[in-house]
Amino acid sequence: MTNEMADDKSRASIKEQINQNLKKAFDQALNEDVPDRFKDLLAQLRAKEGDK
Repeated sequence: MTNEMADDKSRASIKEQINQNLKKAFDQALNEDVPDRFKDLLAQLRAKEGDK
């Protein structure tokens, strides 16, 4: 195997690890609850829109 082929495999492996880690991070973020302060802000905005 040439150095260039080894470098390509190494780059592909690194990209795959990055992709897996990003997917884990985004999956975790999607499963988190919305903080109460954001829920309160949304409720306030909806109340103001209802007043119009």
